[in-house]
This record gives sequence, structure tokens and C-alpha cells, in this order.
Amino acid sequence: MKKLSGHEMIKALSLFGFEAVRQKGNHVILKKEDFGCVVPLHKELKIGTMKSILKMAKIPENEFMDRIERKK
Repeated sequence: MKKLSGHEMIKALSLFGFEAVRQKGNHVILKKEDFGCVVPLHKELKIGTMKSILKMAKIPENEFMDRIERKK
């Protein structure tokens, strides 16, 4: 899995229908339907953090990587 910044992660999650609804400090809360996830605005997210975000967002890791690779 390629490391992304917090802003890149938010942009990638928007491809899956997530929208930023609010921000508290350096954490952005995104929502889609009845669930959401939290993305820290770090310069580079650790792999474990990214996997945790994808788990909260209910997005399989391989599907996420395929979608962001196609967008490049």
C-alpha cells in the first residue's frame, strides 16, 4: 500500500462517495450514508492508520488501491 497524506486520503475517499462534514483540530470527519471515518491531516499517514481508516469506511484495501491507481 502506497502512503498518502491526509489530504490525499480525503480526496481518494471522495471517489467512494464520502464527504467532509466537519473538522476538529487536525482531524477531518467524513460521512457516507449512515457511517463515517476520521482522517488526520498528517503529511504522511502510516500504513496502519490508512488500514484503520479503510476499515472504518468499510472499503476493501484492494478495491481502494485499484480505484486510486485508475485515477492517476
